[in-house]
Amino acid sequence: MYTKDNVVITLHINGEDREVVAKPSDILLYTLREQVGLTGTKPGCENGDCGACTVLIDDWPMKSCLMLTVEAVGKKITTVEGLNNASIQKAFVENFAFQCGYCTSGFLMVCHALAQYQPDANDDVIQQWLQSNICRCTGYEEIESAIKSILRKEI
Repeated sequence: MYTKDNVVITLHINGEDREVVAKPSDILLYTLREQVGLTGTKPGCENGDCGACTVLIDDWPMKSCLMLTVEAVGKKITTVEGLNNASIQKAFVENFAFQCGYCTSGFLMVCHALAQYQPDANDDVIQQWLQSNICRCTGYEEIESAIKSILRKEI
């Protein structure tokens, strides 16, 4: 329903333009899930701590629970659905880097960006990047193994 507070905006998501209806207070997380149907972006803490909602904004990791939908206008948004079988996805499978899977999409986005921005990352840099997300099921060892396997291949 359109009201004076709702506006139709265009978002560039996973390589295509999508029209959505947004209020000034709508957050990107719920716009992606409820209006666009991209449910790989998960709600978790909803205050920026857990990282389950991480997407890429202009190729940089961003927690979509902290971003207003209107702030994403004119930016390139990539969700886990837009990775299109990226090497990090295969590495997560090969290294058993998930258990329940709830946090996996957020970790995939962070690791994908890390591989793009710092393909020569050392252990300290990897740990710094992974601190942005929380997994309650694994010990992070498998996630670190997955990203290291990608970095070795891309160097």
